[in-house]
Amino acid sequence: MTYLLPPLNALRAFEAAARHLSFKQAAHELHVTAGAVSQQVRLLEERLGVQLFERRTRQVILTSPGEAYLMGVRQAFRCLADATAELRPEGVTSLLHIGVYASFVVDGLRTRLAQFRVAQPQVAIRLSQPAGLHELLEGKVDVVIAQRLQRYPGYRCEPLESGFLIGPLGTSDCPEIETLRSCLHGPVELEPATTIKAPLLPFAR
Repeated sequence: MTYLLPPLNALRAFEAAARHLSFKQAAHELHVTAGAVSQQVRLLEERLGVQLFERRTRQVILTSPGEAYLMGVRQAFRCLADATAELRPEGVTSLLHIGVYASFVVDGLRTRLAQFRVAQPQVAIRLSQPAGLHELLEGKVDVVIAQRLQRYPGYRCEPLESGFLIGPLGTSDCPEIETLRSCLHGPVELEPATTIKAPLLPFAR
């Protein structure tokens, strides 16, 4: 059976740009130029006959059709990633970079992140403090724990017991972010230390 699919490079460019809400950061991840990402997305839009992004001066935002398409594309990529992961030996395969505001007390956070590492042993965690919305918009961190409610187009801000979790809408339903959100909200219940495989990397300041 032949599948009528857009070019994979165009889909990768779209998914990465949607996740970062930035052609520049997508380009950095994919090791190409921002112009190349923009061109791939434009070609995909022309092929589909649908505008996937609203282009602004320093940011791109998903349109409603773009958000709907992203769900299907991400599901397909997850299937590919799962199939690939089954072939790989056990170990860390990705990194989640969390920024926290300057006065945040991280002792309780480390306890909750221990739960995260039990649930997602293949994901390493790095903490940066201080870090805020500015660092998130520049792509220096993946998510931010902020001191106060902050709204920004294309980003989701939700309350925690202490502070707010902010991340791009394009990553809000990723398994890693869903697990992190659950650990930050839920009761602290540690598993035996022997089950914790992925490291908590040193602070970046």
